[in-house]
Amino acid sequence: QVGVSVVDKQGRIVVANTSDRQLWGGGPDQGTQGVAEHRGWWADTGEPVRPEEWGAQRAIGGEFSADEEVRIETADGEQKTILTSATPLLDESGEIVGAVSVSQDVTATKAAEATRAHLEDQVNRAQKMEAVGRLAGGIAHDFNNLLTGILSYSDLILQELRPADPLRADVEQIRDAGQRAANLTRQLLAFSRRQVLQPRVLSLNALITELEPMLSRLAGPTVTIETELYPALGSVQVDQARVEQVLVNLVVNAREAMPEGGRIRISSANWKEAAAGQGGVASRQQEYASLWVSDTGVGMDAATQSRIFEPFFTTKQPGSGIGLGLSTAYGIVEQSGGNLTVESALGQGTTFGVHFPRVEAAAETPATERPPSATGGKETLLLVEDEAPVRDSVRRLLEWHGYTVIEARNGADALQIYDGDEQEIDLVLTDLIMPGMGGHELVERLRARHPDLRVLFMSGYADKPMPNNGTARSGTAYLEKPFTVELLMQRLREVLES
Repeated sequence: QVGVSVVDKQGRIVVANTSDRQLWGGGPDQGTQGVAEHRGWWADTGEPVRPEEWGAQRAIGGEFSADEEVRIETADGEQKTILTSATPLLDESGEIVGAVSVSQDVTATKAAEATRAHLEDQVNRAQKMEAVGRLAGGIAHDFNNLLTGILSYSDLILQELRPADPLRADVEQIRDAGQRAANLTRQLLAFSRRQVLQPRVLSLNALITELEPMLSRLAGPTVTIETELYPALGSVQVDQARVEQVLVNLVVNAREAMPEGGRIRISSANWKEAAAGQGGVASRQQEYASLWVSDTGVGMDAATQSRIFEPFFTTKQPGSGIGLGLSTAYGIVEQSGGNLTVESALGQGTTFGVHFPRVEAAAETPATERPPSATGGKETLLLVEDEAPVRDSVRRLLEWHGYTVIEARNGADALQIYDGDEQEIDLVLTDLIMPGMGGHELVERLRARHPDLRVLFMSGYADKPMPNNGTARSGTAYLEKPFTVELLMQRLREVLES
């Protein structure tokens, strides 16, 4: 519908069609004078448009205007976006006697364009994050193999050096640098959602209660941590260590936003969100167990909020952070099937929401991490690893701790050795990602021959979801690369004695 109105030289509406009256909220029967009184215009910047700047008023002065967008508030209070044009109205002698104004309601069109632009921006951002994630995951996978070799050879040398040997401090520095590099690759893998997760059914309330003393120390003396936990919070199936990492990252981020001190509030609740069904129409409610981390800090503007989950984006001073904390938290939550939300405004603090899908199973007690033990054993192990430096260094570590080790270069080699070797193999220690036959396929084939075979997977990179929803079956465990000799020995004893 197109509204048309005619104004005289004084800017008063002489006549207006029905569409024009409806457009301005006057209704089809309202008089022209009533319509004129209620015309309030705003430019697209949000600034009021003075009456002398209206298109019709300028047309009276001899100026043409075409396709100007203005926002209006109608007589009944409705806000609209109007596309308007105006032209001078001349008499027979060519004198300007008024103006003709043509208006069209483009509110719905503008809203659709804004929605489309928002969706396109989200798609572009998601594609960029996915591309960066794939690159980060691939780099981290290669670095993890290199670091596993560096750390394993460092451990081999340290085992041969006396405590007083002058070279010992140098080798320890090499190992420490390798472990710091390993922490960086773990963050890259977390962002790229290619970590090896070991989820179990937990209560977020129990996890927060367990972590609260450590989080308080982390927040520092000038920051107070408060908790408000919903008693009937649902259970979630997550990797405990990864969720702990998310909480730590969010608390550190909140602390950095309050340089003069403040308050961090950690709360939990059951939360529902409409889930899209056929054709994008919400057909059911997705139920979450959620926690929120709020601070009283400086807050963020919209531009900063749009980038906070990007890797290496930081608002900190150089040397104060590399910008992986929030991207790591985002990757962990997304890979766990949840989502991470943020609400913030400058000067009004920030609230991060962490939402994990609820499960019906009863929550287990959060595990208390046991100190690693380097105790060895006498069992026979089949070591399957395609990277020669990793395979050689791990074999030597295992043999140093008393194990008998049979080496295989890949999955096909391992099958042939397993079928032809007369020794009883007590456990298979295999990489997850190998050319040709990966660790999962290898174990499936071996367990077809020996269902109770014990397995320890080692990998710092998951190219696909873990089997059985990521929960390890009995006699199976996962060891993240790169690892220390203490952790390797601990995992082996856990599986062998399970």
